[in-house]
Amino acid sequence: MKPTLLQRLLNGSLVLQIVIGIVAGILLASFSPETALSLSFLGSLFVSALKAVAPILVFVLVASSIANQKKGTHTNLKPVIHLYLIGTLLAATTAVIVSVLFPTTLLLTATDIQATPPEGILEVLNALLFKIVDNPINALVTGNFIGILAWAIGLGFTLQHANESTKNVLHDISNGITKIVHMVIRFAPIGIFGLVAQAIAETGFSALLGYSQLLLVLVGCMVIIALVINPALVYFKLRTNPYPLVFQCLRESGVTAFFTRSSAANIPVNMELCKKLNLHEDTYSVSIPLGATINMAGASITITVLTLAAVHTLGIEFDIATAILLSVVAAVSACGASGVAGGSLLLIPLACSLFGVPNEVAMQVVAIGFIIGVVQDSAETALNSSTDVLFTATACRAEELKNTQLTANS
Repeated sequence: MKPTLLQRLLNGSLVLQIVIGIVAGILLASFSPETALSLSFLGSLFVSALKAVAPILVFVLVASSIANQKKGTHTNLKPVIHLYLIGTLLAATTAVIVSVLFPTTLLLTATDIQATPPEGILEVLNALLFKIVDNPINALVTGNFIGILAWAIGLGFTLQHANESTKNVLHDISNGITKIVHMVIRFAPIGIFGLVAQAIAETGFSALLGYSQLLLVLVGCMVIIALVINPALVYFKLRTNPYPLVFQCLRESGVTAFFTRSSAANIPVNMELCKKLNLHEDTYSVSIPLGATINMAGASITITVLTLAAVHTLGIEFDIATAILLSVVAAVSACGASGVAGGSLLLIPLACSLFGVPNEVAMQVVAIGFIIGVVQDSAETALNSSTDVLFTATACRAEELKNTQLTANS
């Protein structure tokens, strides 16, 4: 019996289904904003489901991966981490250069947003240390992925000496949770339909016009990283055309991350993509959740661009040395940015303090960040999350290439 159009859509490409959900959300919000807002719970449900399953998925996957790791197995984590840190620093540096070439002036107004930003780099590092030693139950409940990773890695190494039956049970639990994740991901088109409908119905298209130049600088920097800097890093490692892999990561990871606006919530999607790319599970089961925490190229761009926009607005002069220092601080601070929507914005006052920008002004910049967050935070998360898979795949394939060359020479 020939399948119907609906059956073909349901069994077809998830990306195509997501695109249909996006178009449907835009059309609904354009013609009936009230109906769109009433269906916004679909997006909230989807994101909540992803956020609910992501912490336990990371904990069990990482612990199981390390516990079941065979002796002599190479996980390629070191080159992945190197790529994460280099990519984040290059993103911040790119943001400095573009901000100097295209200075942006902000319309600063009073804001009633209440927040408590970090006062200095030592406070950020102090917070990171305390997140590492967080209670494991509290880490799972609050989505503290640094604490989850610390406990999962510790448990995984201690269970390497456990009985095989114990390791098999942990492996079976990991497989079970992974199947639950697959079920959640199948609802992505419906969830993204709700998210898009809500965003357009609440803000419309005109709300972003007042910050068009700022958005162009932000998104322009992210495009440069995604289509120039990242491919250059991949080519440097693999010496092959990087763009097929780059576009696949952007299409299959970046699209969902753009609409969920959460690196943490996109972890299950990235895990599935890594499996599809036939990457080493011992590598990606650790590098993907780790990337959601420390691979923050998009966040470092946001912090740097918004800070320099405030500096330019106030007419504060700065030199190249200070700008480079800003890049370093932004890169380090971005590693501590939360894996949820808007996580990088409260770190802006930290960078602003380098230039003597008053905290009141810095918090107004944070408010502007929330206003443009419909586009900025979405693009930032898409860059962060897709790069997690890109760099993991690059490290794995570089290792495979190296082993192939060694075998050919021997």
